Amino acid sequence: MYTLIYSSKAIHGLKVADIDEILKTARASNSENGITGCLIHYSDKFMQLLEGPEDKVRALFANIQSDVRHDKVILLSEDTITERSFSECVMAYFRFDGDRSGIPEFEQFRKNLFLLADLSRPTNATAILFWKRIKYILSIPAIE
Repeated sequence: MYTLIYSSKAIHGLKVADIDEILKTARASNSENGITGCLIHYSDKFMQLLEGPEDKVRALFANIQSDVRHDKVILLSEDTITERSFSECVMAYFRFDGDRSGIPEFEQFRKNLFLLADLSRPTNATAILFWKRIKYILSIPAIE
């Protein structure tokens, strides 16, 4: 098996319906291709870990790179793995407009992701880097 993580920036004006479509398509396609992972969308940034058969993950990443709903796609790490970090496709998403500081739902979302990062037991360097980057991104104030 093979894993990779990438980051990207959502295009200006990406709508909730666009992200809903990303989630719908990803769940169906990933299940069919034996791909698991985690997608985080926060402050117009995407961070995703993908894992599964190498040819399937590489093909999916090539499609992701050409997706016009985001740009600045950067491959951050890749590894050959013997064990998955995610047993099913997990998608974390929270969106609202305006200043995020002090909003209880947002603060709970952040706390939950920090907790998930602390409780996860990554089995490879790519998964470790994924959680470190997620914690870093969540520590930066969001900009609209």
